[in-house]
Amino acid sequence: MTQQQSARPSPAFVGASWCAMIVGILAYLAGLWNASMQLNEKGYYLTILLYGCFAAVSLQKTLRDRAENLPVTGLYVGLCWTSLSAALGLLTVGLWNAALMPSEKGFYAMSYVLTLFAIVAVQKNVRDLAAAGTAPVASQA
Repeated sequence: MTQQQSARPSPAFVGASWCAMIVGILAYLAGLWNASMQLNEKGYYLTILLYGCFAAVSLQKTLRDRAENLPVTGLYVGLCWTSLSAALGLLTVGLWNAALMPSEKGFYAMSYVLTLFAIVAVQKNVRDLAAAGTAPVASQA
């Protein structure tokens, strides 16, 4: 198996990725904290955030493994796509039916999308830095 050499990400990109992820997560959580919804609704939106983050990272890692000719089953790739689609679908359905102002719905949607994008970028940076030998990692990310 041959592995591609990854370009080392710039410190600016690494920092911007981490900042975007932290801002997205904190904005989403601050919105939940200040929301006037029941605790079970807040739990639903928190679970969707956690599920979406895991699904996005898992899909990114899986697609990168495939690109580097590492063995990944088609079943797992399909499961990753299904999980990410389910997370986005559950957020969409939840916001569509929520008794929130349109601006609040947009806030949750945008902070969610920002978080998913940024967490994928952070995962890519972690893996690229590990491949370049500049990040201490117990196992390959």
